[in-house]
Amino acid sequence: MGKKKSKAKSNDSSKVWSLMAVVSGVGGGIVAKKLLNVGWKAATGKQPPENPADPDVQVAEAVAWAVASGTVVALIKMLLQRRAANYYLKSTGELPPPLRKDEPAIKA
Repeated sequence: MGKKKSKAKSNDSSKVWSLMAVVSGVGGGIVAKKLLNVGWKAATGKQPPENPADPDVQVAEAVAWAVASGTVVALIKMLLQRRAANYYLKSTGELPPPLRKDEPAIKA
């Protein structure tokens, strides 16, 4: 019976972590979009390209937008996931399931 209970606890904690990851991802996307728009406008004086693949957008501008947006989105996602993992650790006493490392083998 103990194994069923621990497996259920593991499934519950995995679901909680999945929900936390989704919420932080959506929140991060919203924050990233606002930050990118404000930053781009401050740096260039104009609105960011709506569609960098549009032939009317200069290649240099499209590349700069792709680099900036990819970097900002990845950084915000990583920071929010680290924060969520830290909260999960403090709440449960263990890392979220996807972040747990296998225990090292006992050396003889």
